[in-house]
Amino acid sequence: MVTPSCLPRELKDSESLYSDHLHLFADLLQSLFKETYALQKQLMELLDMTSVDSCAAEDSTAIIVSVIHTVLEICSAISIIDNALHANTWKFLIRQSTKHKSLIKNGLKHTAVLHGLCEGILFSFQSCLLLAEQMKESGMQENVDYKVFQRTIKLCRFFAVSLVHYTKEFTPFLVDSCSQLHQTYLQIYSKFPPSLHAAVISEACRDEIAKGFLVSLDPLLPSLLSFRPFMEAVLGEASVLSPELHFAQCRLLLSVMDMLPSQPPEVQALWNTGSHSLEERVPLFTALFLSLQQCSGELSLPVFLPGVMATGQAECSVTLYHYVCIHMCAFVTSLSVSHFPLLERTLLETILGSNMIIVLLAMDVWCFLARYGTADLCAHHAFTIASLIRACPAEHYRASLLGILLRRLLFLMAPDHQVEFVERFPPKETENLVLWQHLSLKALMAPFRKQVAHELFMSGLSRGEEWLSGKRPLEELPWGNAALSALLPVCQTAGETLEVGQQMALVRAAGGLLAVVNVTQVPSQPCLQQAFCLMFRLLGHCIQVLESQMLIQVLILQNSLLQLNPPDHVLLAILDFLSSMGKVCIPPDFQVQVLSKVSCLFASLLASNSWLIHQHALEAFIQFAEETSHEDIIPQCLSSEETKSKVVCFLSKGCRAEEMAEARAERVKEENSLFHRLTVEARAKRQGTAALESSPKRTCYSPSERQYESAIDSAAGALEAVRLLLQKGPPPTWLAKKLEALQTTLSSLKDSMH
Repeated sequence: MVTPSCLPRELKDSESLYSDHLHLFADLLQSLFKETYALQKQLMELLDMTSVDSCAAEDSTAIIVSVIHTVLEICSAISIIDNALHANTWKFLIRQSTKHKSLIKNGLKHTAVLHGLCEGILFSFQSCLLLAEQMKESGMQENVDYKVFQRTIKLCRFFAVSLVHYTKEFTPFLVDSCSQLHQTYLQIYSKFPPSLHAAVISEACRDEIAKGFLVSLDPLLPSLLSFRPFMEAVLGEASVLSPELHFAQCRLLLSVMDMLPSQPPEVQALWNTGSHSLEERVPLFTALFLSLQQCSGELSLPVFLPGVMATGQAECSVTLYHYVCIHMCAFVTSLSVSHFPLLERTLLETILGSNMIIVLLAMDVWCFLARYGTADLCAHHAFTIASLIRACPAEHYRASLLGILLRRLLFLMAPDHQVEFVERFPPKETENLVLWQHLSLKALMAPFRKQVAHELFMSGLSRGEEWLSGKRPLEELPWGNAALSALLPVCQTAGETLEVGQQMALVRAAGGLLAVVNVTQVPSQPCLQQAFCLMFRLLGHCIQVLESQMLIQVLILQNSLLQLNPPDHVLLAILDFLSSMGKVCIPPDFQVQVLSKVSCLFASLLASNSWLIHQHALEAFIQFAEETSHEDIIPQCLSSEETKSKVVCFLSKGCRAEEMAEARAERVKEENSLFHRLTVEARAKRQGTAALESSPKRTCYSPSERQYESAIDSAAGALEAVRLLLQKGPPPTWLAKKLEALQTTLSSLKDSMH
């Protein structure tokens, strides 16, 4: 017997069932379909007229639930037969569910209903994108295809409105559907521009989809903000997302950020605080930083998003970095005071990370916080960061990152707080040299700046001379580098206002370094590399008082270093020195020796295969060529026709053939995928190495509660990962046995507690 729920399935599979004989049954099947459609329509109209009051018997309620579940099966069967029939059937299902909500809410298969609606949205949305892509490839919007495209958008909108309506009505019963709602959102926005994984469609189609469908989906998110399971799904699943979903996750988190300020305090607290439960969860702003770290392709391409509308100005697109920075700063203004400690901790942890573009974003947000807050808050942050820098090893990269932040904060401090900063960390004290090397004296008021520059110069110079006169200068090189580093901002700020005697003292200190260092040691010793970089930059500022013999000695040293293939930062320091050579008027007796070495250095560096060195070499050479009075040397620096053409191209601001947008997006996707794979492999390797390393013997002690929490958190995380894998596909045959073994282990652990 064919039931109403399986009849549409029989019709859908008719082509495979009847094969070559389908044409013999086509008219009969069409007639059968029409009769079925009419029968279903009448049945739905009849059920719509049925009214069941709140005192109805359990049997009546069970019948209504059974009817709705049967209609749900029909929806699944007719999904690709007829769009109108499919939509009307779903419309009836939603209408009956809400009509009898009070009676049947506990008996409905809410997860199945949500699954059907999400599948309907994704299927119709994918059809929309395929039609838009076909119209883009054909170069024209054929009338038939365009009408189908518009009807498909309407179907998308219908499913979106139905999903929003059902979700609002039955939110408390959707605990098990939150992960699917989250994934549906990500799937939609990962396939829509400007995502790197989006289909290539025209601007017109993009606008129609956005206005006709995505706008209808917008009310879904506000209705779920106060629902804890949805929040946990959004903030807790980031670690298991596939690479193509991270950009969509960022957009989702930014949308949440934009909506939270209008929510009650308890909802804001829900998203802005972390979790110490078994289901580990991070705050919203931490989750955004973590997701952005996986979007290196979108940040570097970059992708563009709509900018903030300004009064009297047209809307313009901004880069992803700009977009995120604006929205994060706006979010900071809405944060409760109680959430600021967590924000500050997150910003600090991010700044001490290894992803430079995310580090810069965190610094931008921090500086906005310093300007938006009170002057006392800015000063407090500056004093705290300064203390952290002094406590951090000078050569550690984290000290440099904190130094960049402090450098920016110093510009934002009030004048009286700047005075207090100098009093707390006086530059004349040796232990503060590691701090002042990161700062710009231009941030200070003019009269005060001169005093600080003098104190810093005298302190740095005396410490440098003390270091050079010591018995073991190479062993105490970190102290010497601290002294040289502190002198550099003085030279950059004071510039040519340094007295000749002070410049000569700097040159003598540099000469002392040359006397105690063997150049062959430089490539293998980072401290020596830093010393030479500092020396070259300091000599560049004092180059007009540099004697010719000393100049020749420095150029010989630089040529020797080039033969040893030093790191890039050493080459960049050499280029900084060479760029200042145009200011020197070389005596005739020394011109041959000096200029031949300069031309040799420029020729080597301009021919570098490293794009970074090549770009800086072009900039340094142009500056030298514009300033030098020895024009005869310029052709000697250009050792080949290829180098000449690159210099000409640089001067004319020309560029090579521009990469097509599609090709650039594909290249970035490949780079992103490679970066993601290498990151995963490196993490696995570190974990494997840590597991293999034997721990040193130590005194036995009782495990702490925190250790128990950490172990249980790890186990719960592993089980959650298994649950998510089960949702994505069938498990291997051995999984059941493994789970039984785990159950036995858990029982054993419980017994051992007694």
